[in-house]
Amino acid sequence: MIRESEVYKIGVLTKAHGVSGELVFSFTDDVFDRVETDYLVCRMDGILVPFFWEEYRFKSDTVALIKFEGIDSAEQARRMVGVEVFFPVALVDEPREGAYTWSYFTGFRVEDADAGWLGTVERVNEDTLNVLFEIRCPDGRELLLPAHEEFIVSLDHKERTLTVKVPDGLLALDE
Repeated sequence: MIRESEVYKIGVLTKAHGVSGELVFSFTDDVFDRVETDYLVCRMDGILVPFFWEEYRFKSDTVALIKFEGIDSAEQARRMVGVEVFFPVALVDEPREGAYTWSYFTGFRVEDADAGWLGTVERVNEDTLNVLFEIRCPDGRELLLPAHEEFIVSLDHKERTLTVKVPDGLLALDE
């Protein structure tokens, strides 16, 4: 059984494409293209299940068309729409310093050096001039934290933990 701690979310299947079972995959991390693997993990009815792909091709920097084994019709593909897609942490090598993008931090646990655990990076918002980590707090609130190198105290690639030093008053703005 695949545990939640063994994977991190990289995207969602947004819609069926064509009649042969292809799906539109909207992703925040293209790790599946950079690491040698032939499967992704999908959350099906609350259970994490590996799905092997036959092929995929990119439509843009954040969207790919993907064809999974055993999904051979538009009807089968439609049942997969809205499914969250994850990637195994164990398959991710520690990147070279400076070789990763902000999206790499999707799924990381975020801890403030003073305040403790803040939550988990659900998404990296690069739509604005300042890149923001969208962090889901334990109480369900969403915290927006500027993704800035000066705020990062340390990071643990293996444990997928990011320790930050949030500027005084920034956390109070969200309350």
